[in-house]
Amino acid sequence: MIIRRIRNQFFKELQQFQRDRLGVALAFILPVIALLIIGFAIRLEAKNIPLVARDLDQTTLSRSYIERLYATNLFVPAEWQGRRFPDALDRGTAQVQITIPAGFAADAAAGRTGTVEVVIDGSDTINARVIDLAIKGTTLAVVQEQLGELSKTLGIVAQVRLWFNPGREESLFIVPGSYGVILAIFPPLLIAIALVREKEQGTMLQLYASSLSALELLIGKSLAYIAVGLGEALLLFIVGFLCFGVRLVGDPFPLLLGTPVFLLAGVQLGLIIGIFTTTQSAAVQAIGTIKVLTAFLLAGFLFPLNSVPFPFSIASYLVPVRYYIELCRDVFVRGSGWFGTWSLILAMLILGLAEFGLAWWGMRRMQLAS
Repeated sequence: MIIRRIRNQFFKELQQFQRDRLGVALAFILPVIALLIIGFAIRLEAKNIPLVARDLDQTTLSRSYIERLYATNLFVPAEWQGRRFPDALDRGTAQVQITIPAGFAADAAAGRTGTVEVVIDGSDTINARVIDLAIKGTTLAVVQEQLGELSKTLGIVAQVRLWFNPGREESLFIVPGSYGVILAIFPPLLIAIALVREKEQGTMLQLYASSLSALELLIGKSLAYIAVGLGEALLLFIVGFLCFGVRLVGDPFPLLLGTPVFLLAGVQLGLIIGIFTTTQSAAVQAIGTIKVLTAFLLAGFLFPLNSVPFPFSIASYLVPVRYYIELCRDVFVRGSGWFGTWSLILAMLILGLAEFGLAWWGMRRMQLAS
């Protein structure tokens, strides 16, 4: 009997969802648009940084040094139009200015320390670090080339190899993470709007008057929107493969199990917000604020979690999307399988069940009050 009532509620929710064209668009069109925008627009690797070089030495070594900087594909030449240095930084036409003094090559040939003046625009701290590392790396390469065989006996030479993503394709970092961000926002938004709409239209009271319990109502609604979320996820995975070439590289079963578990946690938060809000606009604002902020700032989507300061670093453990983003990056990039993903699924399941308990408590309170 209980299973039959849950099943009826499940199909009733799906029928209502199908009749709502705006909801269908919100479920399947906007997530794809969001994926395309995020996948194509977000670029974390700095490129085409304008660099001004003033070569006062005019020797083969100084010219070779400057050419090596531009050969990193990180910098593009910028013209120095001012009379003083660093005028280009003040004007905003360059982010880094380099001066190679006269006698630079002669000092290097004589075994003396040559100096190069480098001025970096520090207003953009992230790019400033990238520029600093690139110039130091280029300088080290030039020094090793000058020393020749002697450089091999002077210190430690690191042989660096990029694992999992040797081509440094940003799409392999951005797109799997965006699956988590998008699925963290839209399914909870749909169920919150659906629940509040029933409250606004008064149809919620009919459900209370029926023999349907709060538990059966929650399970029926949750299953319906988890099914919708699975459809969204499948569509996103297909678009990610066709547009960005992101494909499964390991065991797919962690993703097959982890996706509905993650949707369970997300849908429960949507139910909680739907229970405690009275208008659709309030529900949308609550979902937008909570989900967008946590997904972008506390889930490791763009910024490493180990850089999140206390106490927000502790709060990030209560955000299910941080585990799903890590799961997606494992399944689509690393491919470690169950060994590296079982704990992520378990964490999402615990959070989902806790949220379900809170939603059930809120639903029972709402039924009694009505």
